[in-house]
Amino acid sequence: MFSHWYGSVSKILGIQVEIRGVENIDSSKPYVYVANHQNNLDLFTISNAVQPRTVTLGKKSLKFVPFFGQLYWLSGNILIDRKNKSRALSTMLAAAERISRDNISVWMFPEGTRSYGRGLLPFKAGAFHIALEANVPIIPVCMSSTHQQFKFNRWNNGKVIIQMLAPVHLPEGKPNIRQFSENLNQKMAQQIAMLDTELGKDYTAQNITVKE
Repeated sequence: MFSHWYGSVSKILGIQVEIRGVENIDSSKPYVYVANHQNNLDLFTISNAVQPRTVTLGKKSLKFVPFFGQLYWLSGNILIDRKNKSRALSTMLAAAERISRDNISVWMFPEGTRSYGRGLLPFKAGAFHIALEANVPIIPVCMSSTHQQFKFNRWNNGKVIIQMLAPVHLPEGKPNIRQFSENLNQKMAQQIAMLDTELGKDYTAQNITVKE
């Protein structure tokens, strides 16, 4: 509810947001959503795509942001201390347990930081370990590039497309998490490039990089 409240600000900013692929989602089932993270304005764009019974996993420092931080914590989102690896691991295991216990989904930005127009950054493994531990599929969420698109001194800031892809299941047994995440990174990068091409942008294909 709060995500969509923030997402409604996109209309005030003159941003048209189109969400595709919701038909790929069974709202009665839990997932781990992985989305690309570009800049602070994601709060008013990609938040429109957050589905019911979904919490996000964000860095602990968010709780110190006035108003937003307190609302973020009170609405059931999960805070992680990325500087403390032991605590971070415990938090991720707790998130996996919460998915199974409460039948909720978790939304994550596997890049771990904002890309600021540098293309899709390499993925960290946390989201994939949570999906493996909770035994739930992953839903990739791809948002068209917004680097240098928005200006606050104009009424029309163009269109953003958010494409939710079909659920992806981790291989059974002991999957190679690193290889799986790299493959998914490439798949999402290609989808983002397609969205950018549709919107008449040509820089994504040049800037997208997949690093080991």
